[in-house]
Amino acid sequence: MQIFLSPELMTQEYQIINVINQNEKAIGYVTFLIDEKKMYVYGLCEEEGVSEDFKDLIKPYIQGMSKAKPELDVYSYISIGGKKLEIGDSKSEK
Repeated sequence: MQIFLSPELMTQEYQIINVINQNEKAIGYVTFLIDEKKMYVYGLCEEEGVSEDFKDLIKPYIQGMSKAKPELDVYSYISIGGKKLEIGDSKSEK
């Protein structure tokens, strides 16, 4: 199953991005909350069968957001079907 990112709402303080399948059905989301010193990333995918695709899709996006604001500490919690998904290196993720 192919999955894609579909932006829902974006401001300087937060972003809400839907994760959709090839039939444009929402199967999850990724949210970025940004303050002066921290960026919080929360994500959820309901479909356990696409965990690697989900990881491959959102990891570069999170890395790009981190590069755009390198002064921010990044805290994240990403889950697939209720199970935490490890997506990155320990330097940028807490």
